[in-house]
Amino acid sequence: MEVIPAIDLLEGRCVRLYQGDYEQSQVFNENPIEVAQQWEAQGATRLHVVDLDGAKAGKVINLEAIAAIVEAISIPVEVGGGLRSQDSVQQLLNLGVRWAILGTVAVEQPQLVQELCQRFPRQIMIGIDARNGKVATRGWLETSEVLATQLAVQMQKLGAAAVIYTDIHRDGTLSGPNLDALREMAEAINIPVIASGGMSSVTDLLSLLALEPQGVTGAIIGRALYTSDIDLAEALKAVGPGRIQDIPPDLDFSSFA
Repeated sequence: MEVIPAIDLLEGRCVRLYQGDYEQSQVFNENPIEVAQQWEAQGATRLHVVDLDGAKAGKVINLEAIAAIVEAISIPVEVGGGLRSQDSVQQLLNLGVRWAILGTVAVEQPQLVQELCQRFPRQIMIGIDARNGKVATRGWLETSEVLATQLAVQMQKLGAAAVIYTDIHRDGTLSGPNLDALREMAEAINIPVIASGGMSSVTDLLSLLALEPQGVTGAIIGRALYTSDIDLAEALKAVGPGRIQDIPPDLDFSSFA
């Protein structure tokens, strides 16, 4: 299983939110480039970056910081937050970002998701963030009536490379992952599921290994790394380093229709 450190950007700084609440943010480092280099040095195989300002604004805001992070490290970077147009995705990929993570548009503009998956094959991931099983959008400020599993199935049909699933009630709380929700998600689709939210210990990561046969192939860790509840090197020895597989080139999406 791949262990993926997270960097959340707010006004160019590395922060963590509590349950997605912008009013409950904690700054961990003023220099996200330094943080990115630290995680790479400790053995990370990829980096997860979220533009929190962008998620709220609906467009990429922390472009300069993202560009600097990509330039400063050699491991691949995935980026989400405010990607709601083809231009914004193209802008990031032109910087050298490996994967673009779509969230709000997956609910509001599925046709755009399909177009992006066709134009950038295997580079489009879907971030599904849920409260009580229903998908939240626009930087978690709104909650839709769309069920997380239903959205995942639809996005798989459109060509998404993977789903990143976040239980908002767990995010930033160090209360452990929602194993039941992750299992349900992984059993609903055949593309990789990446767990996010609530990781508090290596024990939590080990619990996810039981879901690896169902397709939970990675775990994103944020606050626990910054509070030293999880040591990245120790986590990599315990469950990783792993590698999230790309979509098989011969996968026939028509079989999921």
